[in-house]
Amino acid sequence: MDQSEAKSAYKLEDQIGFRLRLANQKHLELFAEIMPDATPTQFAILARLFEDGPLSQNHLGRRVGMDAATTKGVVDRLRSKGWVKSTASKTDLRRLEISLTPEGKGFTKDAIDRAQVVSEQTTKNLSTRETERLLALLDKL
Repeated sequence: MDQSEAKSAYKLEDQIGFRLRLANQKHLELFAEIMPDATPTQFAILARLFEDGPLSQNHLGRRVGMDAATTKGVVDRLRSKGWVKSTASKTDLRRLEISLTPEGKGFTKDAIDRAQVVSEQTTKNLSTRETERLLALLDKL
């Protein structure tokens, strides 16, 4: 394949990474508009703690798909907002347990409702079936 054939065969707009980035960009814009007081990564930590209760910082990071350094940074920012607290584990003093504060629980309960709106707005041009299919396909990736 010569250079001109390669150019015609590759179209940026048809690439999965390009389309995923555009979809994510739209989602992040909606998220920032609807929930300006938390980032998506902060919300992920809060929502996981709301669902699961206290978790070690390491386990929390694994449960939301973040590396240890990112998790620590997000937890530190959430702690400075007063939404989470960390305490030494009762079973392993080397381990920190992260939990929601009462303020964090209140914020997260409201934020979950707003996050649902973000999801609905992100997929508003899709039918329910298409949204379910998209989620299933993304799981396969």
